[in-house]
Amino acid sequence: MGVKLGQAVGARARGGSDDLVESHEINVTPFIDVMLVLLIIFMVAAPLATVDLGVDLPASAVEPSPRPDKPVFVTVKPDLSMAVGEDIVARDTLTATLDAATKSDKNERIFLRADKAVSYGDLMEVMNLLRNAGYLKIALVGLDGRS
Repeated sequence: MGVKLGQAVGARARGGSDDLVESHEINVTPFIDVMLVLLIIFMVAAPLATVDLGVDLPASAVEPSPRPDKPVFVTVKPDLSMAVGEDIVARDTLTATLDAATKSDKNERIFLRADKAVSYGDLMEVMNLLRNAGYLKIALVGLDGRS
């Protein structure tokens, strides 16, 4: 009963025995199926992970400067309501909210973004609020208009 591999292949070629030969190929079909399912899950989940406030930003043709890991955004919406990050705040609580967001680091850069509909005077009022709160490093955010 000790049939060797070479004998089994030879006997099969001659039409004799039905002994099966081991196949050393990897079946990658299940792996490809799992990867396609994961790809679809990430394609659906990625747009849901980004939450933005609806602000129509003006365009700029200047080379953008590098951004920190966790920037602090102050947003002025068209109705002049303000938000720190994604949270809407009142003007009188802006200082306390910024202190909580920056851990009272007055040297941290504050990124100020405002809708096109906000007038220059209203934007200057917000910048004065930031200056009175002790935040002197203010960066204005705009869309990239170099294309």
